[in-house]
Parts: sequence; C-alpha cells; structure tokens
Amino acid sequence: MRHITSRFNNKILLALVTAGSLSSIAALPAQASSHREAPFITRHPKVDAADFYMFRSYEANRAAFTTLIANYSPLQDAYGGPNYFSLDPDALYEIHIDNVGDGKEHLTFQFRFTNTNNDAQFTVGGKKVSIPLVINGGAIDGVNPAGLNVRETYTVTMVTGDRRTGTRQAVTNAATGSTTFDKPVDYIGNKSIPDYAGYAAKHVFAVNIPGCSTPGKVFVGQRKDPFVVNLGETFDLINIKAPATAFDPNAEKSGHDDLALKNITAIEMEVPTACLTNGKEAVIGGWTTASLRQGRAINPTPNTGTASKEGGAWTQVSRLGMPLVNEVVIGLKDKDQFNHSKPSGDTQFLTYVTNPTLPALVEVLFGSAGVKAPTNFPRNDLVAAFLTGIKGVNQPATVTPSEMLRLNTTTPVSASQNRLGVIAGDNAGFPNGRRPGDDVVDIALRVVMGRLCVLSIGCVPADAPAGAIDFTDGAYLDSSFFDNSFPYLKTPIAGALKR
Repeated sequence: MRHITSRFNNKILLALVTAGSLSSIAALPAQASSHREAPFITRHPKVDAADFYMFRSYEANRAAFTTLIANYSPLQDAYGGPNYFSLDPDALYEIHIDNVGDGKEHLTFQFRFTNTNNDAQFTVGGKKVSIPLVINGGAIDGVNPAGLNVRETYTVTMVTGDRRTGTRQAVTNAATGSTTFDKPVDYIGNKSIPDYAGYAAKHVFAVNIPGCSTPGKVFVGQRKDPFVVNLGETFDLINIKAPATAFDPNAEKSGHDDLALKNITAIEMEVPTACLTNGKEAVIGGWTTASLRQGRAINPTPNTGTASKEGGAWTQVSRLGMPLVNEVVIGLKDKDQFNHSKPSGDTQFLTYVTNPTLPALVEVLFGSAGVKAPTNFPRNDLVAAFLTGIKGVNQPATVTPSEMLRLNTTTPVSASQNRLGVIAGDNAGFPNGRRPGDDVVDIALRVVMGRLCVLSIGCVPADAPAGAIDFTDGAYLDSSFFDNSFPYLKTPIAGALKR
C-alpha cells in the first residue's frame, strides 16, 4: 500500500504502475461520511447527519433483525461542557425506508426530542440560586436519576406512506407501554458517571413497533464517532506526510485518524426485518433526514421563555444515505440543494454520477505517476453502486434510480466480516447496506477509480486503467473497532480523560 506525495519518486511509481505491482497509490479527497459537508448545514450542527448504517444484525441470535443507525451532531469534543450535545427539540429527525424500489419512503421512523430543565438550585447565603451545570452533584447511574439537572427525552413515531400525510402510530416501550424514552446524558467524565457503559445500557429499550409481532429495540445517545479518516492532510491537497511504498503491508494503517477523540450522537433502532420489507421484495432502501421549521423568530428577552419561536412547515436541511456522496460526488453549488432533496428527484444530480469529477481530479494530481481515470462514459458502474444497487447483489426487481443505501435482507450475515465488503467477496458488506466495520472510504475510492470495471460490473477492465490499484486513505477500520451487539457503537470518549 502507499500514499503519493510530491516527495515520492514519480519515476519509481510509474514503473510500479506499469508493472502492475502497485497495490495502492494515494489518499484521495474524502471527508468523514457527512461531517460539515454542505455550506448551510455548517450553521446547524445539531441536525448535521454524520453517518447512516443499515445492516442485518450480527449479534448472536438476532439475524432476523435489521439495525438502523443514524448519527448526528458530528465532531463532538468530549470535553464540550457545560451544555454538551443535546439534540434539537425544534427539529424532526427521520429514518426512511423504501421497500418498493420507487425512490420514495414507505416507512418512516420519526424522532422528536424534549429537554426539560429541572432548575436544580443550591442555597447560597440563605438564597436559592440556580446552578449552571447539567448535573447537580448527585449520582448518575440510572434512567432519569435525581442528579440530572437537564432531562432529555424523545418519542418515536412510525409513519406508513408519505412522511407528512401517511398513517402515524406511536412506537411504545414494550415493558411499560410508555411513548416517552430517556436519552442518557453525554459522557461528562468518570467522576460524574463512574460506569458510563452500564449507565448507557439502561437506555436500550425493547419497543413495540406497530404491525410487528416481535419487539424491536431503540437507543439514542452519545457514542464514540465510528468513522475514521485522515481529514487534515487529505484536504491539504493530499499532503500525506508519511508515504508508504508499495511493499509496505501497513500502508492502510499508516494514516492519521482525525476523529480518534471525537464523539457523535447516535439514533438507533433494531427492527424485525419482516416489518421493513413489503413481503415481496427482499431489498430495502434507507436514508436519514433532519428537518427544521421554515420560520424562526429570535426572542430578544429569552428569560421570559424560549430563545426562539419556530413555526411553519417542516423543511428538510440534511440528507444522508450512501456515504461520501455529498462530499465528493455532488458539486459545490448543489450541496445545499442535495440536502433539501428527496431520492425520487435525483435525476437532477445524475451528471455528477455519470460524469464524476473526482477521478479527473486524481488524474490531474497524479497523472505524471501514471494514474488514469476510468474512460467509460456514462459511468454505469457508479450508477449501479450509488443509484440502483448492483444486479444480483442488492438491486430490487424494479428500481427507480435514486441515491440511498440498499440492503438485500436475504444475504446471510458474514461469520467473518471483510472490511472491504462486496469488492472483496463479502456480499453482506458495503455497498450492500453498510456495517460499522465497512471501510467505506477505501471501498469508495477504489470503486470511483474503476474497481467494478475490474470485476466486470457495468463496464470492463479496459475501461479503468487504475481500477486494480488499492487506493487508501491510510486510516484503518474493520469490525474489531465495534461491539458485537446492539447498539454496536463503542462507549464515547470521556470528557475528563486521564492523561
């Protein structure tokens, strides 16, 4: 594996490319799946979708379930007190399922949040005074503990049909029948919360989902950011400071992970697969969105109420299905438009897929080293990967080209996951859904440079001169980074790290 920099000997590199012995060349421009990916969303981090996962549950005895994970509010510094990272009570967070193949949602799970300030007070000099912290010094060890000054709760609503006009039914706690669920406070530190893993586990709830005879699960809370990527050096015109040669077997682990100490907030559900499919088509499509009200009035005297008043129709401001699409496929001028759009309207973005700019950029940067972009236009291989699913892997019998994550729910769970998914022969992995341990950066880089042509999927090997090169960003990821049971993502980084 290797990265290319201007300091590397291009003559040696060209010889290696020509000889066909090069296993990897470069770290290409790629963000974390969706961290600050469009101009408008940078102003609203609480509704910025970071990653979306959809996979057959690989926890023991749970293969009949599908796990859905929508991560929001990226790039959280663990020490981000005193307010930390609650989700937006004025926003609507949604996970959509297309179980027909027409690019439209047929099931939607809606999440709404409420933050309640308990106004804990200390008596100071004979006066009651409100404290400035989200905890009041008491033990934080269970659901809604007395020591918690701000309680964050949420509801889950299942909508059948159109997300705004369809039939609405509440998801309920299977143990209590309640429609309200508690979200754990963020990991302030081990003095405040001595056993955060145990505390968070108490917020995994068995739920009754309308129309399902078997309960599912739900969890919302802070987790360690599951994505890995070398952000800083990559965006500095691929200024990788420690290039590896083709003979270095550790090149895929040689990069710096800029998210190593970052957290996110995960919205997770585990749903019986039979409740997600329509009974005829085994392939489901999924994506997550967040919406805000069209109108906002800022309150000049927030001590008399809330800081702002929201009103008007819901307006979608964030969208994420397949990883990296809005980052490295959609043009800068259309990034906000993509976040506001629905899959059924994706013909407006088709040229970005059929005639992608990223391979051309790679050729500009590294053409002198012999790297050439694929020559097949339109790029039907990318249409299959991003818009229709791959025939025989995860393409529905009838499909409207539209960007979303697609999962063939009949593909068996892999006993041993391969981080490179389908292109490495593991059809239970990305782009057939997405598991936390799928290294989508390396996969996407190889696919965009023509790996599917090498596999004769939508094109032929001759169409992709660099298609056999194992491109990598050097930030390694596989299933060993995650737990083997719901909610799968690791315990977040503590706000007070021992140094």
